[in-house]
Amino acid sequence: MAMKSGKEYIESLRKLKPTVYAFGGKVESVVDYPLFRPHIVAAAMTYELAKHPEFEKEMTATSNLTGQKINRFTHVHHSIDDLVNKVKMMRLLGQKTATCFQRCVGLDGLNATYITTYDIDKKYGTKYHERFKKYLKYVQDNDLMLAGAMSDPKGDRSLRPHQQQDPDVYVHVVEKKDDGIVVRGAKAHITGTVNAHEIIAMPTRAMGVEDKDYAVSFAVPVDAKGVTLIFGRQTNDTRRLDGEIDPGNAKYGIVGGEALIVFDNVFVPWDRVFMCGEYDFTGQLVETFAGFHRSNYGGCKVGLADVVTGAAYWMAENNGVEKSPYIRDLMAEMTSMAETCWSCSLACSYQGSKTNSGAYTINPLLANVVKLNITKFTYEWMRLAQDIAGGLIITMPSEKDFRNPEVGKYIDKYLVGKAGTPTEHRMKMLRLIENMAVGAGLPEALHGAGSPQAQKMMIQRRANFEGKKELAETIVSIKPDKYFKEITGKTEDEYFKELREALPKCD
Repeated sequence: MAMKSGKEYIESLRKLKPTVYAFGGKVESVVDYPLFRPHIVAAAMTYELAKHPEFEKEMTATSNLTGQKINRFTHVHHSIDDLVNKVKMMRLLGQKTATCFQRCVGLDGLNATYITTYDIDKKYGTKYHERFKKYLKYVQDNDLMLAGAMSDPKGDRSLRPHQQQDPDVYVHVVEKKDDGIVVRGAKAHITGTVNAHEIIAMPTRAMGVEDKDYAVSFAVPVDAKGVTLIFGRQTNDTRRLDGEIDPGNAKYGIVGGEALIVFDNVFVPWDRVFMCGEYDFTGQLVETFAGFHRSNYGGCKVGLADVVTGAAYWMAENNGVEKSPYIRDLMAEMTSMAETCWSCSLACSYQGSKTNSGAYTINPLLANVVKLNITKFTYEWMRLAQDIAGGLIITMPSEKDFRNPEVGKYIDKYLVGKAGTPTEHRMKMLRLIENMAVGAGLPEALHGAGSPQAQKMMIQRRANFEGKKELAETIVSIKPDKYFKEITGKTEDEYFKELREALPKCD
């Protein structure tokens, strides 16, 4: 099957019958539910841009399994170029949608599972990797959107999975059968689930031997029996129903349409099980996934920064202050922070490496630096956008008042900016900035792909403080430089003695 268009993706969702609840009621048709439409349209752009010749390099790849051209969101990275083009794709889609386009979590799940299953098989002689490659081919052949499900509710964070009062706060295997396994539990905060085709579930943390029932990875259709999706609320989410101005981003929505996924005794056939009890590989799977996902944020969030920076500049021009030194300074700060994150994302891709499986992974230290910067800089560039936009982003009357024949004329008259620009355009831009700089996207930038402490833990683990300490010790000769003689052919004492004798003496 060829790569889907955006329209074909939307039509493919009609064939699925997931059990979905939102705002207290059961959703009969995901595609026709008004509050889901912006998320679906944003995801459709991942399909639509892949069909566009201008974006072919970023949006498509060549499958290592079939040699066919596929959507990059179904691809396992097999070169440094793949890693680089992946983050370029993220920035492009951020620029085109100004929101979450939802497919990156599933992409990262595919890549992490590909790498980890190979290593499990190598140690234990299992057949997970071959199973997974068959599943991957199915995903590629049908251009499927996957919801990557990693985060469990976790219950009492001071307790390990097997110690929890309710064992279901972590997804676990409750029964093994000849033809598959039965799983129970939940995954929380999962992006894009209601409009995905499949769910790929992974363990949420490193496990010990007592937690082996929780060391499970698998894939199921989104409408598998026993799977229930409960849609999450977001800031100003019902504004999606309020015309074209007040939603802020009427076309593509606010964030990613997260959901709580409930697995209530869900049967998974063995050919869709990619880990079952190999607890010693859970840490690897989690860290590999997290590295991929954190590297993305220097792409997608910088794409969003491009949009909000442009919106802020538009407002500065409309207010007649674009040449103010203060405004220009703020614009430079916004750009500098965004490009710093972008540079980190490129660096962690260019510094990637080949794994045992043949797939490539990013530099894990730099990937965590990317995400830690995002948790700080996103708040700062959005704060500067608020500063430039002014107080109207939180005091502007509603679109309904603007359309009201009695008072709309006053809004049109008094909220005007520079002559020649319709007030309606000004209102749209203000709502866009409000949507991006005040709304749900900020906590998502903080907690998505792990909160700051998770990145700091990984940075501490990989920062090589001992190695850096040794550098300092060799500089002041507390320890000898083990490479010095290899480089110069002399010991340090011999080298510096000759150097001192060759230099003129000072009186």
